[in-house]
Amino acid sequence: MKQEAPLNALAAYLPEGTFEQVMAYLTEYKVHLTVTRERQSILGDYRHPDRRGGHRISINGNLNKYAFLITLLHEISHLTTYMQYTNTVASHGKEWKQHFSSILKQFVGKGYLPPDVEMALRQSIQNPAASSCADDDLMRVLKRYDRQKENHFLVEQLAPNQLFRTKDGRVFRRGERIRKRYRCEEVATKRMYLFSPVYEVELVAA
Repeated sequence: MKQEAPLNALAAYLPEGTFEQVMAYLTEYKVHLTVTRERQSILGDYRHPDRRGGHRISINGNLNKYAFLITLLHEISHLTTYMQYTNTVASHGKEWKQHFSSILKQFVGKGYLPPDVEMALRQSIQNPAASSCADDDLMRVLKRYDRQKENHFLVEQLAPNQLFRTKDGRVFRRGERIRKRYRCEEVATKRMYLFSPVYEVELVAA
């Protein structure tokens, strides 16, 4: 289920002071913006113009204001990269990183963001990840501003062998860390999966 977002209602999703700058991009490129319910695999999405219409961006409506802004800027960067290169460059290649860094710089140092988000974003600007949720350090900081859910934690906060439940209802046992991910066993099937350290899960009583 998708909800069309009247552009003047967009301010409620954004940090104070950022609305006019964001609107400048949306109006300049005539972006069709959709706010969606939570999607498991992505936070936002950009679709370039085709026979169905012009530039389209969708953003998960459950994100906190700072995550919403950064995700929206991420997708706007895809738009501006497309405008310059069409489909001739990699989706998250150096051209996109240059556009994303350039756009992010317009929003740092202005007092729009809390100091910890600002610091994480400045570090991210040096080499942006393919998605905001792929940048563990930035994601870790952004999650501090989520509405806290009872009995929910990040995978990295769990003790070894702790049982946890994912959003689709499956139960896992937290295992050892391998490089940047945690190796976890699905209890029902004994299959092994790798989890991001900043993936949010529900604690299961042993």
